[in-house]
Parts: sequence; C-alpha cells; structure tokens
Amino acid sequence: MKRPRFAVIIKEMPYRNIIFTKGECYHVFNRGNRKENIFLDNQDKKVFLNRVKKYKEECGIIIFGFCLMPNHFHFLLRQETGISVSDFIHKTLISYSMYFNKKYATVGRLFQGPFKAKQVIDDEYLLQLSRYIHLNPLEISKAHNKTWSLADYPWSSYPDYLGRANSGLCNKDFILSYFSKNNPSLSYKYFIEKVDPEVLKEQLKDLIFE
Repeated sequence: MKRPRFAVIIKEMPYRNIIFTKGECYHVFNRGNRKENIFLDNQDKKVFLNRVKKYKEECGIIIFGFCLMPNHFHFLLRQETGISVSDFIHKTLISYSMYFNKKYATVGRLFQGPFKAKQVIDDEYLLQLSRYIHLNPLEISKAHNKTWSLADYPWSSYPDYLGRANSGLCNKDFILSYFSKNNPSLSYKYFIEKVDPEVLKEQLKDLIFE
C-alpha cells in the first residue's frame, strides 16, 4: 500500500445509512445496554473472540486490532470482500447474545443498540486509532487505582503485536511495517506506551466514540 501524505478524510455513518465498502477500513464499537457489562468472566471473552474468529473468516474481514473491555469492545478492521462489515458484526453479536442470555438466564437486549462505525481513510489515523484502542485497558487500572503493564492485558491485540501472544485474529504486518524492529525508540511498543492517553483522545475526538 502506498504511504499516505496524511490528508485526512473521515466519514461518520449513521446506522440507517451505513455503506460498507470493499477495501475500506473502519473503527467499530458497541457497548452494553445501559452501559452494563457484556463480559462477566474470562470465559465470556473467550467465547466472544471465538465467535469473532469464526465470522471474520466467513465474511472475509481483516482485523488490525481489537480490545475487549467489561462493557464495550473496539475493532479496527477492513472489509476485504463484498460481504459487509455489518454482516460480520451482526452475526457475531447475535451469536454472542444468545450465548450470554442462555448462560445467565436473561432475556432482552444485551447491547445498547446498533453498533457504531466510522470509516477512516488515512493510514496515519489508522495507526493512531490502533494506539487508542490498545490504550483502552488503562481505564481499568485507573478505575481500580492500580498500575499495570498494557502487555499483561490478555483481551486486546496488543500482546499479539509484542509477540507475547497469538490470538489468531489479527493481521499485524501492515501496522508493524511503519515501525522499527531493532530501534526501541522507533518501535511499536514505544509508539503505544510513550503517549499521554488524554492528549491522544483529544487529537482523535472525531474518530472515537463516547
């Protein structure tokens, strides 16, 4: 892929008018209904990621990064075929909701509503979004007044990028091609961890969801 000149084009798409296109990248997000937790234990996260793996292969989706939080999830992905990102997300969420409701003997809506998505047409912002998504677990450490390593959080693709895990979900090569394998100050790890998350959030305010 040709290196960008950093001209930024951002498209936010209301649910009823989303047009997902082959070859385009998207930031996809959803949270629990009334902001309640959608993952109550580690088994739930494993089941969700298994569903993701199944349907991404079925729908031809490339995932560049992900993060599961207690009450929401993020994906940075690209549609590779004529099968819509919407099909991939809907199949995943319906399947997982059925599992969750059966396991916990609940009924009704698990997720807040239709998932949110923003199209990102710029490699620079693709990189910045990967950083934002991988920094999400800091919210947990902040909430519990604890300091921990992002690399130890097993429910994001960051350990994959560091070579500490292999979820089988992510294509890391494109993003890692921008970074050095030998120079620590030019590495992806440095890119992720040597940034103020609040500053980054302000810089990406048009590309992230509240």
